Amino acid sequence: MADQARARRLAKRIAQIVASALEHDVKDPRLAMVTVTDAKVTADLREATVFYTVFGDDADHAGTAAALASSTGVLRSLVGQRTGVRFTPTLSFVLDAVPDTARQVEELLAKAQAADADVARIASGAKPAGDADPYRKPREVDEDES
Repeated sequence: MADQARARRLAKRIAQIVASALEHDVKDPRLAMVTVTDAKVTADLREATVFYTVFGDDADHAGTAAALASSTGVLRSLVGQRTGVRFTPTLSFVLDAVPDTARQVEELLAKAQAADADVARIASGAKPAGDADPYRKPREVDEDES
């Protein structure tokens, strides 16, 4: 088993190599709008998962996934040449869900902000339901009663 620091360094290097290869070496037009966001390597350095994002709609996502699947062999051989490790890890590509999750969080925050603004608008003209000073106070003793 390799140590975690070596696995992180190899993952970072694989992400750099794949991003560079997609930009310069692989000549597939379906890979024009791909961004490599991260890479993870297993502890035994045998498998690497490369996370990517695609600018476009679902059809672009499907075309990019097919293009990456067809160019996996070329990318793996480039990774093997440029890393110099004894065993070149197998590559798998996963569409990164972080941009979609971030978009959903932004939408939820906008809804919460709108709801807070509605509550503030309603509360601005509100009056207390009971007395103006609802707290109990000690009874004042009249001088006649003592």
